[in-house]
Amino acid sequence: MKMDVSNFLESYDVIVVGGTPGGIATAIAAAREGCRVALTEYHAHLGGMTTSGLGKSDIENRSMIGGLFAEFVGEIRSFYAKSLGEDSAEFERCRDGYYFEPSVAEKVFDRMLGASRESIDIFRKHQLESVSVVDSAVRQIEVQDRQTGRHRVLSARMFADATYEGDLYAMAGADYRCGRESRSEYGEPHAGLIYCDYEDGRLLPGSTGEGDDRLPAYTYRLCLTTNPANGRMLSSAPDGYDRSLYLPYHDDLAAGRMSAPKQLMTGWGYYPEHFDTLLRSLSVTEIPNRKVDVNINPRPLAFPFPEQNVGYVEGDWIQRERISLHHRNLTLGLLYFLQNDPSVPDQQKAMARQYYLPLDEFRDNDNFPFQLYIREARRLCGRYTLTQHDVAYTRRDPNAGLHADAIAVGEFPIDSFPVRRRGRQDTGVLEGYLGMLNGITRAYQIPYRIMLPKQIERLIVPVAASTTHVAYSSIRMEPTWMAMGQAAGVAAAQCVKHDLRCSDVPIAKLQRRLVEQGQILNPQIGVT
Repeated sequence: MKMDVSNFLESYDVIVVGGTPGGIATAIAAAREGCRVALTEYHAHLGGMTTSGLGKSDIENRSMIGGLFAEFVGEIRSFYAKSLGEDSAEFERCRDGYYFEPSVAEKVFDRMLGASRESIDIFRKHQLESVSVVDSAVRQIEVQDRQTGRHRVLSARMFADATYEGDLYAMAGADYRCGRESRSEYGEPHAGLIYCDYEDGRLLPGSTGEGDDRLPAYTYRLCLTTNPANGRMLSSAPDGYDRSLYLPYHDDLAAGRMSAPKQLMTGWGYYPEHFDTLLRSLSVTEIPNRKVDVNINPRPLAFPFPEQNVGYVEGDWIQRERISLHHRNLTLGLLYFLQNDPSVPDQQKAMARQYYLPLDEFRDNDNFPFQLYIREARRLCGRYTLTQHDVAYTRRDPNAGLHADAIAVGEFPIDSFPVRRRGRQDTGVLEGYLGMLNGITRAYQIPYRIMLPKQIERLIVPVAASTTHVAYSSIRMEPTWMAMGQAAGVAAAQCVKHDLRCSDVPIAKLQRRLVEQGQILNPQIGVT
């Protein structure tokens, strides 16, 4: 596509599209290697989910991810040690820097980026409009300032797509997948249409393994406060509020689906006070300064979010905003229902009314997170496809999951939200839900090749990378994406410095540099 280059043509070594944690890590890593970097982001804030409500780092084995992520965690810990005192109960809630308030995470990211301010130009509130590809290589992008309407054309020698949606590589013409592979395509036991017992991981009747174009449910991740002096209660129901969407939670309560799990796991959002109440529709974890991280529990059959994301991925910016607003209203509607509906027992309503929207978070968005939780969207068709055999124990080669071109380690259990709302046949679990399959997931090496498109050069993909749906359900964590982003930034810098194609980067040299930076490459011993 030909672009009007009269619109503020600016040149860089590396351009990163997407101010997600993975994008931030890519930008910082490239800048520290001597590159001039541009970082563009659709929203007014950087940090993606980490600064938009996901107040805890999704990592089960802390020894597996180091580098820039460990630096981020260390900065979080230092902030709370200084502001709260290491002997305080509130400091304990930061879990050595792994749990945090969104506003604190944003301050830390901004400070880390600021340390390279001479090398990184940041374009907030800029949406990607078009991509110029010449001779199968990305050359330029056009972005629009959402506030002023001004268009900019940015050129670079290397590009990184760090969006959750894979927008840059899709516009560039790279091949990608969207949806679920069939069980037969890669022989993955948990692929395709599936019913899985979330208590023990057993496959249930009705699991056909058929592939489709369905995606895990999107939600918002809330940050709420228990401090009324720093909070506000919802004064009215959100637009389009329909209490009938939430009344089926009573059926889940009566059926015992709101009870305690068979096994309590630290950090999985279990709040014993909420067991056997309607508040079990939420997964609540304490974070510092009298706040809580709130996920929406996907185990009740009343969970209303599946299928509400249809049309988001391939939609234009207006369509995406409309779908995001719908999810916002569904989320606020659930909170309003728990706090106000006459069908909710008074004691449970009183429990729900202990939670307020925090006045000191998301100040420019009515104290509500700005980033919709895009758990999965497009997935690149790259030079290697990571599958369940790489990330979990299966009957295949026991050495699967080890790669000569490893640039990071993944370790989070396979975990995917439901893809369908309740059907007449659903009596125990929603279709598509793979709930924290820690019994089968192993620590595994992430190969460099999954970040490389097959046919498009000068482009590297540290977020919406080349995996199957099942493998993506493990790799889709912000700490992992930060590790991949660090590798992407170093690799991009080597391409710029030595005029290399992405596929020609010397792996041994890349790995040595990552090790020097504290990156973990070997899951077998937890150290490099």
